[in-house]
Amino acid sequence: MYLATTGRRSVPPAPSGARRRVSGTVLALGTVSLVTDVSSEMVTAVLPLYLVLGLGLTPLQFGFLDGLFTGATALVRLVGGHAADRGGHHKRVAGLGYALSACSRLGLLLAGGATGWIATALAADRLGKGIRTAPRDALITLDSPPDGLGRAFGVHRAMDTTGALLGPLAAFALLWATADAYDAVFVVSFCTGLLGVLLLVVLVPGGRRTPDAPAGSAHGHRGARPRTTWRELTTPLRLPAVRRVTLGAALLGAVTVGDAFLYLLLQHRTDLAATWFPFLPLGASAAYLLLAVPAGRLADRVGRGRPFLYGHGALLLALGLLLAPLPGPVLLVGVPVLLGVFYAATDGVLMALAGPLLPPARRASGLALVQTAQALAKVAAAAGFGAAWTLWGPTTALALAAAGLATALCCAVRLLRAGGPADPSGEHGGAATDPVPPTGPPQPTGRSEPVGMPQPVGPVGPVVPAAPAVPAGPAGPAQSADLPASSREREPS
Repeated sequence: MYLATTGRRSVPPAPSGARRRVSGTVLALGTVSLVTDVSSEMVTAVLPLYLVLGLGLTPLQFGFLDGLFTGATALVRLVGGHAADRGGHHKRVAGLGYALSACSRLGLLLAGGATGWIATALAADRLGKGIRTAPRDALITLDSPPDGLGRAFGVHRAMDTTGALLGPLAAFALLWATADAYDAVFVVSFCTGLLGVLLLVVLVPGGRRTPDAPAGSAHGHRGARPRTTWRELTTPLRLPAVRRVTLGAALLGAVTVGDAFLYLLLQHRTDLAATWFPFLPLGASAAYLLLAVPAGRLADRVGRGRPFLYGHGALLLALGLLLAPLPGPVLLVGVPVLLGVFYAATDGVLMALAGPLLPPARRASGLALVQTAQALAKVAAAAGFGAAWTLWGPTTALALAAAGLATALCCAVRLLRAGGPADPSGEHGGAATDPVPPTGPPQPTGRSEPVGMPQPVGPVGPVVPAAPAVPAGPAGPAQSADLPASSREREPS
């Protein structure tokens, strides 16, 4: 890729095929996610309507329940990420998560309408998702070139969203064909989930994925396993660039209104019949499906922080539409489309933003830390928005959420620019290998520069090329201590 101001190549040119294709591992994981999402969305499309309108839960109760499940998922992500990094068996840990989610469908079948058992089955599904997410995303980053991570995540998320789009349609077709026999939906969902596990076993390459640590690094000698202490779990947060990305994701997550609340608000504003409520997520899924790959390619070209912020801007516009006195048809089209833009520009892009900043031996646990910080912030957001709706009504709650999101966006722009971390997109950097500065003679990476030299813009946009490397001296605030020198690309395992 070309640098923005010089026209010179920062890395040797990759083969044209490598630029146009994603790895077979990404496609295999996308297929697994597609099938698994068909299974999960078959039973979750009507969940908000069922809990709020069917069981009579207040918005506060629904926010607490949704936040509880999300919080449990967030904490389990740390366990899944650490387990994958400890043994290097990302596929095995991800498979355990997929299997747990599949078995939760069987739990729904055996629950017999008991609310407690239904909640347990839904919790098992969320736990399975929490276990598999970080190892799966780590596999994508470890099997994709750094300058194509946005495209790789875009392709995976597009395939994942295809399943989310097909799942509700399959469920409603089954209900229509079987005269509302929900047991049939649960059986088909269970079988589909097992198919996803089988596809993971057959299609995704196995083996250890944790690379050897370089000599003299904080990870120890060549082939050393990561330790299991809490200090080692949080090692990626020693990198200033990772801390800024994590804090930015958590800050925006704390003011993000969940899509379930948006659909309930949309139904409240338009008086949409309950029969049509389950189709609202389809509009967002369709927009996400169409925009996931273009958003990933844009992130690879302009820097991954910028689309991430733009996506939250789309969510802010969706909140504005719900506050504006607009006719129902405009809201029914605009809000789901903007929600799809939000997910396309933030979900996979955040992982592509954080992935190259993390050491390969800590890739899964590092991504899990970013995901956990964001998810726990969304727990607080769900509970807070539900409480505001219950106390002051939906309009006031929505206005407060919009004001909070606008403020957080302004802070996130400054946060991601602060300190000038190296741009994580492949055209300006590669995967980090160690959370501490490497020893030995300086490498000509273009990142080391004396104090006072202009610093890179950071993950918000392209990096202005730095001056040539100078002899070893005192490290500036944004040199290799932030992002150690490493290989630009990693070959698939």
